Amino acid sequence: MTACLWEGTEKTRGGLSIRTIITIGRQFGSGGREIGVRLAKKLEIPFYDKELLKAAAEKSGLCENLFDTFDERPKSLLYSIAMDSYMFALPGAGVSDSLEQQVHLATFDTVRRVAGEGPCVIIGRCADYALEGRDNVLSLFIHAPLERRIAAVARRQNLDADKARQEVLRMDKRRAAYYEYYSAKKWGAVDSYHFCLNSGVFGQEGTMEIVEKLVQMKER
Repeated sequence: MTACLWEGTEKTRGGLSIRTIITIGRQFGSGGREIGVRLAKKLEIPFYDKELLKAAAEKSGLCENLFDTFDERPKSLLYSIAMDSYMFALPGAGVSDSLEQQVHLATFDTVRRVAGEGPCVIIGRCADYALEGRDNVLSLFIHAPLERRIAAVARRQNLDADKARQEVLRMDKRRAAYYEYYSAKKWGAVDSYHFCLNSGVFGQEGTMEIVEKLVQMKER
């Protein structure tokens, strides 16, 4: 065994040694991020979302704003062309390396690095694909009914229902395009992850409890 061997440090919690890396893909407004935050806090392990972008920027030498610009966004030919001149100013950049590709590879490298440091929760960014082949990864996708997600986004962002619907559909489309471009898998499809969970059925608390049970089973 090579790639499937676990690399990292175990975390002991309540006598249980945890080594599982939890990756969470999520529909916009499903509460996937919030579930990840609460799970990481309960398991006393690191949580990575925007933190990954900062770490990737620091390691790569790229401007952190570029990671915000390209974060979980589908490849944009027009934007790449517009940014080409910036690319050639980067140390080690080659003609074949688009700026988007550099940001993407730096993010993937960071996902692998933090996963190698020990158990954690990683939100989005094709983390399940970046860590494919490791036997200590539990990949999840959190979804919920569209109307429920629209209502949640409307409350959270103080939007009317129509604008919230547009935002939900826009973000879902963006995340799907990003995931499918870089992973060659189907975003949200049951065969792309270990488990898909409907937070609309179980609620955030119930979904988190289910995931915690899955982690315990994975550890065994």
